[in-house]
Amino acid sequence: MIPFSPPRIDDKTIEAVSEVLRSGWITTGPKTKQFEKEISAYCGVKSTVAVNSWTMGMQVLLHWWGIGEGDEVILPAYTYCASANVIVHAGAKPVLVDINEEDFNLNVDAVHAAITPKTKAILAVDIGGFPCDYNTLRDLINEPEIKGQFSPNTDLQKQLGRILLLSDAAHSFGAIMNGQKSAALADIATFSFHAVKNLTTAEGGALCFNLPDGFDHDAIYREMCTKILHGQSKDALAKTKKGNWRYDVEEPGFKCNMTDIQAAIGLIELDRYQENLDRRKAIFNTYDAAFAKEDWASTPIHTTENKASSYHLYQIRINNVSEEQRDAIIQEIFEQDVSVNVHFLPIPMLTAYMKRGYSISDYPEAYRKYSQMISLPVYYDLSDEQVGMVIEAIKNAVVKVLGS
Repeated sequence: MIPFSPPRIDDKTIEAVSEVLRSGWITTGPKTKQFEKEISAYCGVKSTVAVNSWTMGMQVLLHWWGIGEGDEVILPAYTYCASANVIVHAGAKPVLVDINEEDFNLNVDAVHAAITPKTKAILAVDIGGFPCDYNTLRDLINEPEIKGQFSPNTDLQKQLGRILLLSDAAHSFGAIMNGQKSAALADIATFSFHAVKNLTTAEGGALCFNLPDGFDHDAIYREMCTKILHGQSKDALAKTKKGNWRYDVEEPGFKCNMTDIQAAIGLIELDRYQENLDRRKAIFNTYDAAFAKEDWASTPIHTTENKASSYHLYQIRINNVSEEQRDAIIQEIFEQDVSVNVHFLPIPMLTAYMKRGYSISDYPEAYRKYSQMISLPVYYDLSDEQVGMVIEAIKNAVVKVLGS
């Protein structure tokens, strides 16, 4: 069976983890701090805080920014549930918008129409690793009319003076836009390092801060490190210094710090990340060439004049099929011992959100893409022979279900 997205675990990874275990220091420590600095340097951002998951990192972030009851956060209907769940847990309202016809990312015109005086943030999701239209979004939130209706509730919001631009970059570590890493184009970018991601720490994530000049990013880093550790004034490493045991709890905080075990895996992954991207791009190009002449296939946009994906998901669409036919094709692919997936069930199709009054009928493009889409295996250790087997399985399944 060809798996869908196994992590890259080899002797280098195992030795890096063993080194941490032998050191006797396994929680947040020097490896985590090094990982944060290397992420900042790689992405071109001002500071980075490593956390134990994208979800908890974003939860702390929304709390820190003062987003809560009565506030609204705009995000695409087409994303994983975590993007909306954190907004609900913050007490705010997820305002869903439809996606573009040409790619899977949120439609900026729909964002514009959804902005109200209650809007505190836009959460742009880089589906599949392809960057959103950050330049257009930034122009939008800086329009005098939009800024004029912004209603800040906190000192941080007043200092920014406009809607916060967040990047859900869970898929897009290493993506490029306008010659720079796309993580640097939002005010704050948020990464996931879950086991299936391009760069993994088993579980984990990072918050990358790139707010305008005037924000003290060193102070933000210190404050966030306190918030992710119960509000405690000193972490475990600081308390090991002689006579330095006494600490305070400055606020009721959260608990979502990254460990050095996780960071050790991440450092290995980051050191060889370019070869990972190169291999993933080669697989994308092979899929493109194989499906380009098939009338039933729509291949995903991953490279344009000013954007380059991180090649996280290859989301092929089977043209003019129903959801039921797509599901039958997936089953036939599995029967040929090839694992595929669907990314994602749109938010309005989930029971938790239907109960809250959302309906997929309001987001026709999200449903159309979901109902036709199949995610194909893409990972470093996927061999050329296996890529060929995936291609053959897709074609065979389409012929069997559609008869063409």
